[in-house]
Amino acid sequence: MAYGYIGSMRTRPGRRDDVVAILLSAAGSLRELGCRSYVVGLAADDPDTIVVTEVWESKEHHDASLRSPGAKEAIAAAMPMLTGEFTSRETTVVGGLGV
Repeated sequence: MAYGYIGSMRTRPGRRDDVVAILLSAAGSLRELGCRSYVVGLAADDPDTIVVTEVWESKEHHDASLRSPGAKEAIAAAMPMLTGEFTSRETTVVGGLGV
């Protein structure tokens, strides 16, 4: 079974699109790191909240991806635009469309 991660982050007002651009720019290299699905969404009830849903080969693949130079660079660029309000949930992915 695959590893799933669902996280949300709140941006400073007016910075959501900048953070979305950073998140999407990193998406291209994730498949080679073991990512099966990476979806960036906007919360319908809050104009400053971004929700990211990920499916990975394993938790180890996910954790290793966060140590990659590209991820470290993206995180460093995005952090000043975030409020520090985060949520996260780990899941065991058992199936579904596109997985």
